[in-house]
Amino acid sequence: MEPKWLEWAKELQAISQAGLAYSKDVYDLERFEIIRDLSTDILEQYTEVDKTLIKDLFANETGYATPKVDVRAVVFKDDKILMVKEIADGAWALPGGWGDIGLTPSEVAVKEVQEESGFEVKAVKLIGIFDKKCHPHPTSPYHVYKIFIQCDIMGGQPKEGIETSAVDFFAKNDLPPLSVARNTESQIEVAFRHLHNSDEEVYFD
Repeated sequence: MEPKWLEWAKELQAISQAGLAYSKDVYDLERFEIIRDLSTDILEQYTEVDKTLIKDLFANETGYATPKVDVRAVVFKDDKILMVKEIADGAWALPGGWGDIGLTPSEVAVKEVQEESGFEVKAVKLIGIFDKKCHPHPTSPYHVYKIFIQCDIMGGQPKEGIETSAVDFFAKNDLPPLSVARNTESQIEVAFRHLHNSDEEVYFD
């Protein structure tokens, strides 16, 4: 579970963002600006990141605050799962990334697999929707839902992408060092349950 200070900062940010979007009274708008400043003050205090950068990354959105969406593709071959090595941290993850405006979740999964691994796939099944705060990911200023979609390989060859430096398949009991900001071992275990049981229920939360 994420620390209380991060939970409070996120809640204050969401309240302020909604208030700034929908309030008309000039005094209320001023109060919501103060609340947004408090949320960034909390993050600055506990993370030692410059407040200006925090505002750019954390308090830069407008409108009603909603969770971000991260789509991950689950691709199996010979009882092994497809993973890509992330250039950003040198660890391994399921192909994926932020949801794109104008694309469905399955279209994002297909696109990310092709861009990051070289394989052409077809989305076939929803495996789960994971709330990042409920899993052992590193702390994050964003509230994130992770959508895992199972895909079948239709063609292509393994090829690194702009953000990836290697492509490989791994057995359940032989996973590489994971990029835990993107996926955890327990989430990958859920994916493997779907490989061996076509009636496995969709995971949520």
